[in-house]
Amino acid sequence: MSRSLKFLLLYIVGVALILTDCYSQEKIPSQNIAKAGTLDLRNVNLNNQDVGLTGEWKFFWKMSLAPKQVEPKYEYSKFPGLWSDTEWKNEAIPSQGFATYKLTVLLPEQDQQLGLGVPEMYCAYNLFVNGKLLARNGKPGKTKLLTLPYWSNQVIPLASERDTLQILIQIANFQHEKGGASKEIKIGILNNLQAASNLNYATDYFLTGCILMGGFFFLGLYLFGNQDRSILYFSLFCIFYSYRIIGSGQYTLQSIFPHLSWEYTVHFEYLSLFLAVAMFALYTRHLYPEDAPQKILSVMAGICLAFALITLLAPPILFTRLIDPFIFIVVVYIAFAVVIYWRAFRNRRVGSGYALMSSVAIFIIIICVILEYYGIATPFDFVLFVGYAIFFFCQSLILTFRFAYTLKKAKEDAELGLKTKSEFLSTMSHEIRTPLNSVIGMTHLMIRDDPRPDQKGQLEVLLFSANNLLTIVNDVLDFGTIEAGKIRFTLEPTDISLIARNTISGYQAAANNSDINFILDIDEHLPTHVLGDKTRTAQIMGNLVHNATKFTNKGHVKLSVHTVKKTQEEITLKISVEDTGIGIPLDKQKVIFERFTQADSSTSRGFGGTGLGLAISKKLLEIQGVDLNLTSEPGKGSTFYFVQTFPILVEPEITPKIENKSPQKLSGIRILIVEDNEMNILVLQNFLKRWGASFDIARNGQEAIDMLNESHQLILMDMHMPVMDGYEASKVLRSRGETIPIIALTAGVAVDIEDSIYEIGITDIVVKPFIPESLLKVVLQHLKA
Repeated sequence: MSRSLKFLLLYIVGVALILTDCYSQEKIPSQNIAKAGTLDLRNVNLNNQDVGLTGEWKFFWKMSLAPKQVEPKYEYSKFPGLWSDTEWKNEAIPSQGFATYKLTVLLPEQDQQLGLGVPEMYCAYNLFVNGKLLARNGKPGKTKLLTLPYWSNQVIPLASERDTLQILIQIANFQHEKGGASKEIKIGILNNLQAASNLNYATDYFLTGCILMGGFFFLGLYLFGNQDRSILYFSLFCIFYSYRIIGSGQYTLQSIFPHLSWEYTVHFEYLSLFLAVAMFALYTRHLYPEDAPQKILSVMAGICLAFALITLLAPPILFTRLIDPFIFIVVVYIAFAVVIYWRAFRNRRVGSGYALMSSVAIFIIIICVILEYYGIATPFDFVLFVGYAIFFFCQSLILTFRFAYTLKKAKEDAELGLKTKSEFLSTMSHEIRTPLNSVIGMTHLMIRDDPRPDQKGQLEVLLFSANNLLTIVNDVLDFGTIEAGKIRFTLEPTDISLIARNTISGYQAAANNSDINFILDIDEHLPTHVLGDKTRTAQIMGNLVHNATKFTNKGHVKLSVHTVKKTQEEITLKISVEDTGIGIPLDKQKVIFERFTQADSSTSRGFGGTGLGLAISKKLLEIQGVDLNLTSEPGKGSTFYFVQTFPILVEPEITPKIENKSPQKLSGIRILIVEDNEMNILVLQNFLKRWGASFDIARNGQEAIDMLNESHQLILMDMHMPVMDGYEASKVLRSRGETIPIIALTAGVAVDIEDSIYEIGITDIVVKPFIPESLLKVVLQHLKA
């Protein structure tokens, strides 16, 4: 036997033992039973116990006697007892009618005030004690028109000076299927009875509040969550069943609203029962659809809804007769639910263990309620409270686990999506950068071949367009890198003035609109070099100027760099880009910093761009602890600015500039090119020839391993090739002791692959498409080393 099954059986046996121990059963003989219309309590200590006024009462059928009226002929009848189980003159009597009950109670000597606990009796009644009307429930009459039904529980005080009680109850029922006295009246110390009644009311309030709030919580979870039908039906079940707690049993609701119509409350009482069971059937159907017979549960839910419809349309005298067949249906259904949850438990469904425990708990609760309903046994209210608590707690755990499982799965799907996105971006990076490398490389070569002036202009347009396409690709890749938290900043000597001048001159040369005046406003006292990331600073300035140029038809675009504060160690600069473009409305000024977003959905169509430039610039600055600010007015223009502090370099290490037309810097150097793309091979061949290098070509990693010899001084290694890629080839070379510099030429995202590349022994990385001078600089650096 499995450990889970043992635990379940132990759980069931434990609950059953508790219920058995907590029941006060009528099978236990009692000495305090009325005989022949008299109950002798003179030897009973009422301080320690409450006594039920049960036994033989004088019974007058079809008579409504007054307290001092002469008694006509009577019979003795069991009290409490339904009229359907009572005889008058040896004949069965109907459930509708009226009658009178009388009982004499002999009391013991008592210092504390006594009281009577009077429950609801399915009937209207007047209760007299020693000739005085002390309690009434509705208005009993001799006909249906004269009878006003009402149900409530009451605790009434008794006069303390009497040693004998003459109790008379006038009772009538014409509206309910059951008539008679359904529950016993108790006598005891008034304070004890009131305390017990208040505790029962408080328990009902608390339980109703918890179930109702749980129902609304799960309803909100359904409406604003993942639209799981099981959550919806469980929330409706909670809402409907919460009325059962407060609107039946002890009828706690009537203690709050004593003037509620009996007609409405009895409809709600039965309607809530039928609807709650229907919702629970649908809940089980959707909770474990693989283990639950869908058609059977649909039929069960349909039967309950049919009962609910009858309740809405029929009078109480009719629909209250449905309770007996419905109780049978509920027992069958709960047993069926236990089987379903057991099957789900065996199949290891999410939360099925809690579902099984809750179904056992509700099954025991239903049995308790049925036993009490038929007067067989009466459980303590605490037992029912614990049972309800176990049931709803377990069911809440089921849905919590289910919701958590859904969230976990959604998280896993999202992580898988991010991984897929990264792989897609990496693939697209390689596929787009590889042909771009050929386009940009060949364009550089053609420009260096002294073309005619008209050809040079066309080549410059071609180079600008290719670089613009590369910028768009880089924007998408950069934003993915920033989102992944992999962005890195390289601190090096940076000339802010030079970056600003190059940015303005570059866009001025590329602009095809003569109505825009590009202005550069730089503080004359800027230091030559500061410590910063020149690439990211240039990227931010370029994005801001590009954005301003894109939205300005005429006027000016002005890039300003001014000193805000300066010390010997550092300088604080305000860098701003001002334009006279279309401007941005106030309500759109926050939105434009979001990814793929522009102030108007038509903007991207009218002005182009990915909508990532501002988002990237803002995030790059935020990572460095700097805010990107905006002031704008529609129709007059915008100003983007940020204030950033840079350390000042007194004696910067200035890297010599490589001339555009590089001399034979690689004369006498032999390089092994490992590349499978013919266009890229052609580009590399042309540049290496110009730089004076000789070379061999391997078209995959295996060829590179076979061809490498002592004459080679450096390897230019593509990372994505057939047969054997650059990663594996580099591992093999390093494993056999080769120390030759290996420079990776990759079209992948450098930040994504940098760690893995360096781990296998790659010396450096050059990202395609590369600028010829950048490649030459890296080659010279490692040859010198």
